[in-house]
Amino acid sequence: MAFFSLPSLTHPIHPTPVSSFSLKPLIYSSSPGFFSHPFRATRVTNQKSHAEASTCKAQKADHHQNPSTYDSISSSKSKCGKTSAGKFERRDVLLGLGGLYAATTLGTKQSSLALPVSPDIFNCTEATETRNGIPINCCPPSAAGYNDYTPSASEVYTRMPAHAVSHDYVKKYSSAITKMKNLSMSDPRNFYQQANVHCVYCDEGYPQLGFPDKKLEIHSSWLFFPWHRWYLYFFERICKNLLDDDTFTLPFWQWDDSSGMQIPSMFNDSKLSLYDCIRNPKHLPPKVVDLAYNGTDLPIDPNIQIQYNCCTMYTQMITQSSTPECFFGQPLLGGNDPDPGAGSIENIPHNCVHDWVGDPSQPNNEDMGVLYAAGRDPIFYAHHANVDRMWYIYDNVLKCKNIEDPDWLNSSFIFFNEAARPVRVTVKDSTNLAKLGYTYPDLPLSWLDCKPKARRRGLNPTKSAPKASEVMPMQLEKPVSFVVERPKKSRSGKEKAEAEEVLKIKGIQFDKGETVVFDVFVNEDDTSQSNPCKAESLGSFNSLAHGHSMKSTTSQCFAISEVLEELGADDFDSILVTLVPRRGAVTIGGIEITFVPKS
Repeated sequence: MAFFSLPSLTHPIHPTPVSSFSLKPLIYSSSPGFFSHPFRATRVTNQKSHAEASTCKAQKADHHQNPSTYDSISSSKSKCGKTSAGKFERRDVLLGLGGLYAATTLGTKQSSLALPVSPDIFNCTEATETRNGIPINCCPPSAAGYNDYTPSASEVYTRMPAHAVSHDYVKKYSSAITKMKNLSMSDPRNFYQQANVHCVYCDEGYPQLGFPDKKLEIHSSWLFFPWHRWYLYFFERICKNLLDDDTFTLPFWQWDDSSGMQIPSMFNDSKLSLYDCIRNPKHLPPKVVDLAYNGTDLPIDPNIQIQYNCCTMYTQMITQSSTPECFFGQPLLGGNDPDPGAGSIENIPHNCVHDWVGDPSQPNNEDMGVLYAAGRDPIFYAHHANVDRMWYIYDNVLKCKNIEDPDWLNSSFIFFNEAARPVRVTVKDSTNLAKLGYTYPDLPLSWLDCKPKARRRGLNPTKSAPKASEVMPMQLEKPVSFVVERPKKSRSGKEKAEAEEVLKIKGIQFDKGETVVFDVFVNEDDTSQSNPCKAESLGSFNSLAHGHSMKSTTSQCFAISEVLEELGADDFDSILVTLVPRRGAVTIGGIEITFVPKS
């Protein structure tokens, strides 16, 4: 079946639908054509795979010293952030999204208008450099247009745990990554160009379509889960295409189970293209991952660490996922600033595992430990496959509800498919795995039995502490405790079933160029005695470094209904909150307790 012709630059917002059939890749030439972008990359100066590199030392040197050495695929000199066929009228762009916007009401949500988020891929801007001076150039090719894509898989294949797959599977997956790394850098399916796709969406390379002064960021909001699901979907389809095997699926790193709580062996074999030497050497197998890692390695017995991980999973998947808002993250609407607030799983363990794998000897904890470079490590895709599996568990095992807001469902992203063509997808089309053609096995979830217990029930240490209003706003430089009043105590079972009591930390200001972590405790008078298996340990705020310096103001929510019951504090008028800084400079604007509907 022939690929439908792409719209011209003068009509980039009326794409022609494309179904999910396999497509032959485009043939690239040096003459101006479909793409016109002087490729920039930050790591590779040739097309060799990791296995072909002479030494890890040489590879690390190349990683930082040769950030931009690729020839342009076009003789034109159009650059990222400019279009080659003139500018679009904002009104035309907005109306092209189906009349959901009005040019006269930009930035203000009206009751009759929808504000889903979309990227303006025609105006990508490069992040200049990291806080350490390393260039970040991750704009993908400029596209003359794109097609709408709707998945319609006829077969469903199961993704499997990375530690349990066969030797033949490992060889096949390694072959796929080798083929991706050996593609021309002018091919957007190239492994490092795929990594750049993640970079451009996480380091604010794209403005929001229709709002040129507002950047699009797919972390720290309700876009986190669907964007990464689509990203892995097309990465997987590229692998299928290069292997000529429609049955191939990505593996997932099952860090939520004791059997998979170390780096899977396939990613630790230097003879395979799945290997990346830019990882923390102290965290290689048989080291057990710390799912609540805050940058400090503690001398903990592996079996105790496994138990802590089990409690962390219960906290994040059960206690802190009691509402769609808590699980997915805060809404990001068109025209709003990025980073409204991360959901439970993005915060922990997603960010923590990234940080744990990254190499602290590198300037920015590359690769996995900083978002601009994370996609360069093949383990990224297995890590995110398990993050995606958490959404599957949320839907299919825990039977929780997805977001139903049309602004979420109609938000869209643009990716390169297995034929190297840009396609636009929507959040709503990511919610049905059967249509996407993959699923996950229903494995035992040991963490369902790991509910944290109170260290001391009935403790009410609020009498001598100041009120939150007396210490906010503040720069969090040392541990601080304060009292937060509850709007209502002793709620009925019906009230608790309808709404979650949520502690919301607001106005969290910091630089996204560095990792920032602080811990949160409730009714705990000695935080040194707490751990993830104690109910007093509510969790952490954990923001993974992005790359270049970007000021951010965000929030973090913590569900406390179940916690207060466990602590014997459900009848208290107020609670004692303690914040303990762990990494980075951060200012806290305020804190409050609210009630969030569960449906």
